Amino acid sequence: MGERWQDRFRASRVSLPSWAREAPDHSMFRSNASGTWEIYTWDRATGEQCQVTKRHHGTMSGTLDPTGTWVWWFDDTDGDEFGVWRRQPFRGGPDAPAVPGLPSSYIGGLALGASGLALVGRSTDDGFSVHLSRPGTQPRTVYSHRQEGWISDLSRDESLFAIGHSEHGDSRHMAVRVLRLLHDGTTETVADLWDGPGRDLTPVGFAPDGHRLLVLHERYDRVEPLIWDPLSGTEQEIRLDLPGELSAGWTPDGGSLLIAQDHRARSRVHRHDLATGATTPLDIPRGLVSAAAARPDGTVEYSWSSSEHPPVVRDTTGTTVLAPPGPTAPSSVPVRDVTVPGPGGDIHALVSVPADAAAPVPTVFIVHGGPESHDVDAFAPDVAAWVDHGFAVVRVNYRGSTGYGTAWRDALESRVGLTELEDIKAVRDWSVASGLADPDRLVLEGGSWGGYLTLLGLGVYPEDWSLGIAAMPIADYVTSYADQMEALCAFDRSMFGGSPDEVPDLYRRSSPITYVENVSAPVLILAGENDPRCPIRQIDNYITRLAELGKPHEVYRFDAGHGSFVVEEQIRHMSAELDFAQRFTGTRTEGPSPRTA
Repeated sequence: MGERWQDRFRASRVSLPSWAREAPDHSMFRSNASGTWEIYTWDRATGEQCQVTKRHHGTMSGTLDPTGTWVWWFDDTDGDEFGVWRRQPFRGGPDAPAVPGLPSSYIGGLALGASGLALVGRSTDDGFSVHLSRPGTQPRTVYSHRQEGWISDLSRDESLFAIGHSEHGDSRHMAVRVLRLLHDGTTETVADLWDGPGRDLTPVGFAPDGHRLLVLHERYDRVEPLIWDPLSGTEQEIRLDLPGELSAGWTPDGGSLLIAQDHRARSRVHRHDLATGATTPLDIPRGLVSAAAARPDGTVEYSWSSSEHPPVVRDTTGTTVLAPPGPTAPSSVPVRDVTVPGPGGDIHALVSVPADAAAPVPTVFIVHGGPESHDVDAFAPDVAAWVDHGFAVVRVNYRGSTGYGTAWRDALESRVGLTELEDIKAVRDWSVASGLADPDRLVLEGGSWGGYLTLLGLGVYPEDWSLGIAAMPIADYVTSYADQMEALCAFDRSMFGGSPDEVPDLYRRSSPITYVENVSAPVLILAGENDPRCPIRQIDNYITRLAELGKPHEVYRFDAGHGSFVVEEQIRHMSAELDFAQRFTGTRTEGPSPRTA
């Protein structure tokens, strides 16, 4: 059993390959085949593959330039997400700074042109900025603002670029601006698009054949695409009679859109012809398409998985596009859907139960991060590991989750953390009343925002949980705000309506450390020493209070940032969680008592 669950982590996986616009045989993908997630190139014409990066903590952020000549990748320090872009030739060679003279920062987007022009987005404590770089010249700042933003794309003729920005002060609901690059290296604003307070706009990319910009909007309480021409000011809303939320991307000829439909934890992909208005679904099995893209020959490649079946990369002809080396990950159990009435409306949850389990069973509530994310019917080695060890797994798409409309996503703003917990509690109570979950063996578990909700839940509803496992959590919100990256500070100000100095009572009410005296269940905390999102000092504050109060707890610290890209480290994390849960739910009798760290 132990080997089976570990095999799911160790099985090689590959991402959907991207490719160079002007050289579509030159592709790039990410893989864990080396034991660490790294970046690889793939020449489709020859079949040759080359590992581009090889770093102790792994590498995930990278892209190809439009000509397929260079691979750009982001070089941070020990997983802290703060660094610079480097590049190397497509067929291998030495790495070099991609933009010499540009200091380290957090990523704020990247847009590359075929001429060698690069627009680099940077996020620092001073805010967001965009820097123009041409070969042999020093970078020039072409946009900067104290509020956060993101560079989205550069038009093919390299005359225009698009950014998402929050100059109006709300980084959760951005506006779009298109700027023109002038011959003297300066810029001018071409047009702005803003739908007003509480409505987000996300620039996706320019059409391959011109200056039309694909944008995602929220005008009708869900995400939908529109096409905006910043030169003429015309807009074309893509209104489709499809449930759920809709994102989109261009096909290479600019004549169609690939529409990704996200509905109740699953996805479908459609091709929408802009000339005729016809929308055709692609023949893809039920589950999750994590990424899809149209090739120049008209085929669509996609990465797919389900809770039962491990990921594959295929195209619409049924061909496996890219297969990872080695054995396939063992399958797991299918997921079933439940809908539970909640204080803010019906709550959708996913339930995974061990085969032939006799209810009630020990149950783990895995709380997703984000909060702007949601749990889906996709292959998850951690969920499968819990099931292999006899636990049912329940995942709740609480208010604050994406995928259920903008009102559902933004409902947490008035009572951050507490709103989400009300939904988790409603599903928790259903799981006990239905006979599924053993009320004496209930585990609350989560990472990042899920870790935050775990610690908060253990303090707000201490009688509901047998134990808690919080990975990379926010534990002391005020200290976390003081130490975390500025982009997340801006996100927090948007959620709470201000900083901790401006609305101290709201932060205090939503902070796990406020309720630490109430915690009665044993708690395991996993923390990255270099985490810029949930910094270590605020976690240490919470651990210190647990120790002072004599609360049973254990701590697992690791040398990385917000999680790890190293497969064996991921297995160690999972092992620590399983061991802790088995000891304190009585599913395994051996093991020490909880220790004070």
